[in-house]
Amino acid sequence: MSADSFGEHVSIVVFGASGDLAKKKTFPALFGLYRENQLPHTVNIIGYARSGLTTEELRERVKEHLKLHDEKAKSKVDGFLLLISYISGPYDKPEGFEKLENAIQEYDTKNKVTKSERLFYLALPPSVFTTVASHIKQFVYPEGGRVRVIVEKPFGHDLESSRQLQKDLSPLFTEEELYRIDHYLGKEMVKNLLVLRFGNELWSGVWNNRHISSVQISFKEAFGTEGRGGYFDLIGIIRDVMQNHLLQVLTLLTMERPVSFDPEAVRDEKVKVLKAFDSFNPNDILLGQYGKSEDGSKPSYLDDDTVNKESRCSTYAALAVNIHNERWDGVPFVLRAGKALDESKVEIRIQFKQVAKGIFQEIHRNELVIRIQPNEAVYTKINSKIPGISTQTSLTDLDLTYSTRYSDDFWIPEAYEALIRDCYLGNHANFVRDDELDVSWKLFTPLLEYIESDKAPKPEIYPYGSKGPKNLRKFLTDHGYVFSEAGSYQWPLTRPNVKGKI
Repeated sequence: MSADSFGEHVSIVVFGASGDLAKKKTFPALFGLYRENQLPHTVNIIGYARSGLTTEELRERVKEHLKLHDEKAKSKVDGFLLLISYISGPYDKPEGFEKLENAIQEYDTKNKVTKSERLFYLALPPSVFTTVASHIKQFVYPEGGRVRVIVEKPFGHDLESSRQLQKDLSPLFTEEELYRIDHYLGKEMVKNLLVLRFGNELWSGVWNNRHISSVQISFKEAFGTEGRGGYFDLIGIIRDVMQNHLLQVLTLLTMERPVSFDPEAVRDEKVKVLKAFDSFNPNDILLGQYGKSEDGSKPSYLDDDTVNKESRCSTYAALAVNIHNERWDGVPFVLRAGKALDESKVEIRIQFKQVAKGIFQEIHRNELVIRIQPNEAVYTKINSKIPGISTQTSLTDLDLTYSTRYSDDFWIPEAYEALIRDCYLGNHANFVRDDELDVSWKLFTPLLEYIESDKAPKPEIYPYGSKGPKNLRKFLTDHGYVFSEAGSYQWPLTRPNVKGKI
C-alpha cells in the first residue's frame, strides 16, 4: 500500500445514490472491490440523494444491479450491503450535509479515527456539481483530515463552460484532491497501452512515421439512443465519446515515453502531445445520423419522441487528426464513433507501411489491432506461407485473446472498479488533469461551434444496423488506410485455408 493510500477506516459518500449511474456503476464497482478484498471491509459507505428512501430500500436497489453469478459473490453480498447507509437531503441546503457530517463523525469516533479520511463520489448531473462541492467544503470537509472528490464527466460543454467549472471548483479543492473520472482510462486494454508500447522493443522501435502509415480508433454501438434522445440531442456523438474517451486513448498512443509511471510524469507527456495536435479542419470530417433500418424494424433517430424532428445532431462522426511533431508528422489519425451500427466494438487499428515489392507482386500490409471491448485482445496481422505444397502467402495473425489466454478466475477489474481503487490509493495517473482538459476543449470547441452552426452540412443519413455513412470507406482511404485487395481475412482465423485458396 502506497504512502498516499487511504487507510482502513474511510467514509465513502456517493452523491446521487438513487440515480442510474450510482446503481449501475458506482455501487457495483465498490462491491467488486469488496468482493476481491481490494476495499477494506471496515469502510463506511453512505448514499446521499434527494429521494425519500430508507437505508433498506437503497440496499435492495443496489442489490438488483450487483453481479452475483458465482458462489464467491453470493457469499459476500450481505456483508457489503451492511456497510451501506442512506441519508436523504437536498443538494442546495445545509441540513442534509449536517446530517452527513454527524454520521461520519459517529463512524470516526466509533473506530477511534483521529484524522478523518473521506472519498466523495459525485454521481450527479453537472448542473449541481458546484453546489454540492461548495456544501461539502463548508459542512463536510474534515480539518486535519484528507479528502478526495471524484467528478463524473461531462467536464463542461465547451471551453468556456469547462473553464467556469474549473474556476468554481478550484477554490474549494486542490488539484490533488480532485479526480476527474473518464472510465475509458480504467479499461484493461487502455491501461495496457503504456506497457505494450514502452515495454516491448518490437513495438517501441517502429512506433513512428517511418513505419506506421495510418491509425484508426473506432467506437461502434449496435444500439441507438434508446429513449435518451433528448439528452443525446444536446451533446452529440463528438461530445459523448470523442472529446473524452477516444481522445484519451489517442494521447496514450502518441505520447512520448514518460520518465516513470509517476502519475504526473504520465500526464505531463499527455499534455505535451496534445499541444502538438493541429487544429481540426471543419471540412475534413464525416457526419452521419441514423435512419430506419433497411427492413423497417428499427426506428430512426428522429423517431425518438424526445428528439426535435428537425434535429441535425450527429450520431456518427469520423474525424481526421494530424500531429505535428517529429514522431508523427505525416501520419493520418482517424477517430470514428457511431450509434446504431452493425456491431458493438471499440478497437485501435494501426496499419504499417507496405514492404518493398521485389519478390512480392501483391501482399497485405501488417496491422496491429488492439481490441478494447468486447473480448479484449491484441493481435497482429502478418503474412505467412500457406502450409503444405503451396507457395502462396496468406494473411494470418499472432493472437493474444484474453478469454483464451487467461483463465476465467483471473480477475480483470471493470473500469469503474479500477479507477475507484486508484483514487483510494491516491494514484492520479488514470484521471484527467486540469491543463489536459483545457487543451482538449481548445481543440474541440471551434469544431463543435462549426458543426452546430448553419454553415455545417446536414449529417448523412445511414440505415440503422449498417456500417455507417456510405462515404466512410472513401473517407478512410483519403486518410491513409489501405483496403487490401490481396484476398480475404477474418479475425480470428479458426481453421486453415482449404486447397491453397486465400
